[in-house]
Amino acid sequence: MDIVSAGVDIGSAATKVVVMNQKVLASIVVPTGAEHRRTANRVMEGALAQADLALSDVHCVVATGYGRVNVPFADRQITEISCHARGIASLFPSAKTIIDIGGQDCKAIRIAEGRVTNFVMNDKCAAGTGRFLETISDALGVKLEDIGELSLRSTNRVKISSVCTVFAEQEVISRLSEGVSIEDILMGIHDAIAKRVTGLVQRVKIQPDVVLTGGGAKNVGLVRAMEEKLGMQVLIADEPQLTGALGAAIIAQEIARDAITKGLPLNTNSRRLEEATFFDEKSTRGENV
Repeated sequence: MDIVSAGVDIGSAATKVVVMNQKVLASIVVPTGAEHRRTANRVMEGALAQADLALSDVHCVVATGYGRVNVPFADRQITEISCHARGIASLFPSAKTIIDIGGQDCKAIRIAEGRVTNFVMNDKCAAGTGRFLETISDALGVKLEDIGELSLRSTNRVKISSVCTVFAEQEVISRLSEGVSIEDILMGIHDAIAKRVTGLVQRVKIQPDVVLTGGGAKNVGLVRAMEEKLGMQVLIADEPQLTGALGAAIIAQEIARDAITKGLPLNTNSRRLEEATFFDEKSTRGENV
């Protein structure tokens, strides 16, 4: 039987979905926005259209991430820690350590054979996250997607003494007034983030291979700084923001296969009953979500 599954990962900055059977059939990454339920609806609808499927064709949907409770068509909710582990293990079987740099937190995860053995996370402060980099890019007047390449042009990187978002922004403005180049400031920022993140990762006892995931993995300047601080090369997936959604879809495959093998009904009745109205714009118009 060809089992079709989906993983929906609602992060603070981006929402991701993967639809798969034996291979990935569709994937989407979009900004999360304020209305998680509508975003979940939109990404799932888009992925199903890519795969030429209906929601009723999907045997199991697993939701993960910061906003996983806001995916009403999901059959299960599983933490992003577990989902990242499964997703990375499928892409990099040799991986032992995962560093996830997301929109509002950083995670360090130790895995063995796709299972989590230890993890730590920093969710108390925006420092070292995508939000922090957004603030810095705004202060410098450059596009977020350009800061990585710009930082690689640095010829005399400066030391940024604070990674507190408020104080770092003030320090950046001060450095600019001193005539320090944007490129040197950005490399200093990336160094400061890498130092902070490496300190977090060391708490789980880093072992190679190390995989970098999340939006931070798309920043070439930050990747270089992380490799310098870790003293080793890091591995990066083709689309590093999708690893949590991929892991969720893989777990959904296993849940569906186990249920079918045992002759148990899949927990899809409420999802399928809702399907008729969930994708109807009129049904959600004016809804407070």
